[in-house]
Amino acid sequence: MTHHIRTGPAVRRAIRRWGTVRLPVATAVVAVLFAVHLGSPGIPPSNGVESIRTPGWGFTHTQFSADTGSPLGIAAAERAVGSVPMVQAQAIMGWGVDNPEPSPGQYDFESLDRRMEFILHSDGTPVIVLCCAPDWMKGGEPGETDWDRLEVAPSPEHFADFAALSAEVARRYPQVRHFLVWNEFKGFFDDEINRWDAQGYTTLYNAVYDAVKAVDPANQVGGPYVEFASKPVGALGTSPQLEGPWGAVDQRYLDAFIFWNMHRKGADFVVVDAHATTAQGAPDEFTAVQKFAAVDEWLREQVGLPIWWAEWYVEPPGPGWSWERQVALRVAAMIELAGSGADTVLYWNPRPDGAECATCLWTDTWNATGVGRCRSSMSFSASLVGFHRP
Repeated sequence: MTHHIRTGPAVRRAIRRWGTVRLPVATAVVAVLFAVHLGSPGIPPSNGVESIRTPGWGFTHTQFSADTGSPLGIAAAERAVGSVPMVQAQAIMGWGVDNPEPSPGQYDFESLDRRMEFILHSDGTPVIVLCCAPDWMKGGEPGETDWDRLEVAPSPEHFADFAALSAEVARRYPQVRHFLVWNEFKGFFDDEINRWDAQGYTTLYNAVYDAVKAVDPANQVGGPYVEFASKPVGALGTSPQLEGPWGAVDQRYLDAFIFWNMHRKGADFVVVDAHATTAQGAPDEFTAVQKFAAVDEWLREQVGLPIWWAEWYVEPPGPGWSWERQVALRVAAMIELAGSGADTVLYWNPRPDGAECATCLWTDTWNATGVGRCRSSMSFSASLVGFHRP
């Protein structure tokens, strides 16, 4: 079966150049991806304002990342990641980081410092995700942390407190210029009306936007970090505004984005994420990944800001995929994102969970020798590196 993937001019030129050459799959893929040049060099500074460059491609640290393991393993991962520096994002609470403010005004940044040090030492471009909130901001007792309630949003009376914490983070890490506000509207779903509480999220966003900008006007802030969930075309609740052979996006997610876009105080970029699978109505997985380009096109119709993908997923519907197929599908998804003009794309959870990991970016850091066994991960690592803008 032949699959037709919509691509940008640079990718199409690379495919024409390399398509007639018989090379190993991984080698051919990397050759194509190195031809992709993403983003712009930034706007020249004027009136004394610092020029901020769109970061490019990279990954998000999760609970178990490259900063934990044996000393030799950590050092090896640091060298591997730093060989071609990329964007590295980290949340301020959860996903490997402890509660940053267990009690009002009492800060604990030890674990966040460790992650930021790894990003610094591996020459990464740091990005901070301003999520999630300490327990005392959402009904818990000061000094306590219930990790089962990590995804609960702060209560409205504590929006200002969360904004103040965000400002404290911005002051502590002046090397960070890009901040994502919250994560997938966590805790902002209204069960009574079966819709997202876009008004509540936007109120929080605006408070955080003002606070982070007050620390330094050069700081870049983006949202709403909403997932573009979809179902088969024609399913109840889907939107004809955004549909295709890959499926149709749930209208509630579009409504949430539109409300935020209409009522935000400002934004330097927009943030989204999505899954692309055959379960959403696509006849095959390579059609499914066309969703990413369709979302980019819709976003450009709504707002003239850089597009950030905080997460993107192409999971198989079941077990049994070879590692070659897993890598190929992720590369197809990256081609869709690159060809449709995504500015920054972050890969989620790059850590290996076994000896063979086709889609990881480094080998097992707990290996005492510092030499991992995940040889199959190298083709995807090289592929993501190929997309990284120099």
